[in-house]
Amino acid sequence: MGDDDTGGTREAHRLRRELARADLAAVPEARRELRALLRHWGRPDRSDIAELLTCELVTNALVHTDDDAVLIAVLTPRALRVEVRDFVARGPRVRAPEPDQDTNGRGLLLVQSLADAWGIRAHDVGKSVWFELGAEAA
Repeated sequence: MGDDDTGGTREAHRLRRELARADLAAVPEARRELRALLRHWGRPDRSDIAELLTCELVTNALVHTDDDAVLIAVLTPRALRVEVRDFVARGPRVRAPEPDQDTNGRGLLLVQSLADAWGIRAHDVGKSVWFELGAEAA
């Protein structure tokens, strides 16, 4: 992979990690692996957001599906796309948090608020929840 004169790369960098059912220890491990991938990006202001949103998607998949999942992150000079695929058809819901409740239920609200784009894609078996952060966004 060749670096250009601005410190970016011409090719995409990728992360793929299989996540075992209910393995919440995989959340900080996935975060560390994503952080290593993001060293190629040169956007520390966006990297913190990327790590937070990735942790939310991984946690949601492991807690709410009771099944395995796969984390895929693709980093290009223009954007980061993170996708967490699980194998359960039931879709996630964005819930409005209640003031007297704990922090549960805020994950997708964070993704919706902080990502440049996000969505849910159905598969023959299961779904993917994804987000994108552009390198140019503030």
